[in-house]
Amino acid sequence: MNLDLAAAKPEQLEEICKLVNIAYRGDDGWTKETELVSGDRSTVSEIEGYLTDPKAHFLVSIVDDEILCCVCIEDKEDQAYIGLLVVHPKLQGKGVGKVLLSEAEAYARANLQPEKFVMLVVIQRRELIKFYERRGYVRTGEIMEYPIHLNVGTPKVVGLKMEYLVKKAHSKS
Repeated sequence: MNLDLAAAKPEQLEEICKLVNIAYRGDDGWTKETELVSGDRSTVSEIEGYLTDPKAHFLVSIVDDEILCCVCIEDKEDQAYIGLLVVHPKLQGKGVGKVLLSEAEAYARANLQPEKFVMLVVIQRRELIKFYERRGYVRTGEIMEYPIHLNVGTPKVVGLKMEYLVKKAHSKS
């Protein structure tokens, strides 16, 4: 399976934002976090910020004129920060996330030459952390409070925290 990732375009902002919000905070899919966080995960202005940031590479996969996957890869010196890795809920559980992550890593290797990949995951999302661990990511123990100040939703549970996961860029998943 090839997702044919391409650079996101400004005219896709609304559709990307909708995809991110239904994947993270919608009713369907195994990657949703509605039981942990309320409110939208992203805004059009956040996505627009990534599209205009020269250090960010926001990629989408379109099937039948619909954006079904996206990922943002930020170039941070020797690290490729992978965020907003999103698969539409109707495609979740079918191996698409594995392919998306693999293609995002390949893109980063080819274009950014990072020493490592980094991502931030809600620690209460054990099944998601296990998914990334199966792909070579390692928990760092570096924990931070849930970033309420970034307007990415309001915690529904006490003690919501995030942890950095890392993977050496020369590893294969």
